[in-house]
Amino acid sequence: MAVAYTFADPRLAKLDGFGVEIDEAKQRADIVLNRPPFNIVSMPQRDQLRLVFETLDEDERVRVIVVRAVGEHFSSGGNIKGFMEASPETVSKLAWNIAAPFRASKPVIAANRGFCFGVGFELSLACDFRIVTDTTQYALPEQKLGQIPGSGGSARLQMMVGITRTKDIVMRSKRISAQQALDWGIATEKVADADLEKATDALVDELVAFSPMAQRTAKKLLNDTEDSPLSIAIELEGHCYSRLRQSHDFKEGVEAFHEKRKPEFKGC
Repeated sequence: MAVAYTFADPRLAKLDGFGVEIDEAKQRADIVLNRPPFNIVSMPQRDQLRLVFETLDEDERVRVIVVRAVGEHFSSGGNIKGFMEASPETVSKLAWNIAAPFRASKPVIAANRGFCFGVGFELSLACDFRIVTDTTQYALPEQKLGQIPGSGGSARLQMMVGITRTKDIVMRSKRISAQQALDWGIATEKVADADLEKATDALVDELVAFSPMAQRTAKKLLNDTEDSPLSIAIELEGHCYSRLRQSHDFKEGVEAFHEKRKPEFKGC
């Protein structure tokens, strides 16, 4: 059963535009955007989101983090007025804060329905898995404001879909449908709108069943080698494989395979 998460950090005593829930039995924590109808992300909220991700990443009760939203839309983007009022120091931290899901050692799932624009899209791109529905639309509309994406959106998108498609999205402020996002490899999975919660639950259950150590290693390896030469990526993969070879979880996995039973991973 999910309950409200309690934070020791006084900076998180009052969350701005979102809530956090934890379900210890499912080893799951949910970050829930809650400023309907469009879940606009404020400037202070960005820094709080970073702190929350860092806290959940250190919490041993949590194996998987989910980012979802209340209502019909994930997020239509940031508070436009806030950009004009923010200090240069605050603006310089935009990409670092929104990259928090990428830096987290644990798997992070973005459950996207409806509008997923601007920082909403950038936050989702920093996650490991993106589940979309029939209503999902992705966009980086900053060109309409005389600006460019500032929280890692164009850079992450280019790594995923290449420069031609990224220019089409960024330079034209073009909206991308859920099916196009799936076809281009932006989305992990596409489901009916009514099935988003069920699909998210299923992915959480699947991820929790794996070895936490092997999962953390796989995420870090893939992140670290995304833009590495093949020879370096293979070398790092070999080192990671060798380290896991000595783990309890690998021994347990091999024994469970031969004994035809479900493995009981300890994360060590």
